[in-house]
Amino acid sequence: MKLQLDYVKSSKHLLVKIAALASLLMSVSACGEPSLVPNIVQGERKAAICGQCHGKNGISIIPIYPNLAGQKQAYMELQLQAFRSGQRINAAMSPHAKRLSDQDIVDLSAFYANMDPSGKKVPNSSK
Repeated sequence: MKLQLDYVKSSKHLLVKIAALASLLMSVSACGEPSLVPNIVQGERKAAICGQCHGKNGISIIPIYPNLAGQKQAYMELQLQAFRSGQRINAAMSPHAKRLSDQDIVDLSAFYANMDPSGKKVPNSSK
């Protein structure tokens, strides 16, 4: 019984060390990369081609293409990065995403995230 308790204690101790190391590695990698500042005005400019499928107001008139108006910024960034890297493949999106820089992805995602999800209002980016 004592041997079993010692094993459980040492296993928990090892898990705590692993969790601490993982946390440290994530914080170091997050600090090592400068965060990009979203520019909605640039996002609007870059979104001109996106509007052909996803609608100028972010609401697609083509049933197979998703609405982007009001979509969460972090989600859009992840999806565009996945298309760009080839992790996610789509005949329409992959070629466009491959040409996007990290800044382009942040700007586009911020632009669409700030749109009215109903599609009634386009964000006033000229402020």
